[in-house]
Amino acid sequence: MTKEEKLTQIKTLTKDLSEANNFYLADIAGLDSKSTLDLRRACFKSDIRISVVKNTLLKKAMDDSEKEFGDLKSILRGNTSVLFSNKGNIPAKLIKDFRKKFDKPILKGAFIEESIYIGDDKINILADLKSKDELIGEILTLLMSPINNVLSSLKSGSNKIAGIIKKLSEK
Repeated sequence: MTKEEKLTQIKTLTKDLSEANNFYLADIAGLDSKSTLDLRRACFKSDIRISVVKNTLLKKAMDDSEKEFGDLKSILRGNTSVLFSNKGNIPAKLIKDFRKKFDKPILKGAFIEESIYIGDDKINILADLKSKDELIGEILTLLMSPINNVLSSLKSGSNKIAGIIKKLSEK
């Protein structure tokens, strides 16, 4: 790889890291070509962009980016693949599901909405993580619940009163 190609790749990675709210770093070394193709297809179906990167180029891109990546730079050893996703928990779910057949990919770390997760032991936490939109929806549902209860009580009360008045008028 020439110096110009490296600079181009660093620029591309820097742009991707700056624009991404969520990305995962994983190790897929040891997967055969069919398994790797299956993983790439699963990523495509889940709207996840996956690419294998050189650690030194990724470190430079992290340095050039405006975001703070904390300890993620320290885990960049060996084979590294970056999985970019719009939703924070989708790559973790995909990795968990893919591991039912294979022992890879291994999660190195993740950057989710400015939070950093290091280590493969965080995969279950990340898979259960709810997106910002899901949390907002749950909060709105909780806030609307008391109002709906009051409205339904008022509606049912008016039916009872109307029924009582009707019975009294018939007598």
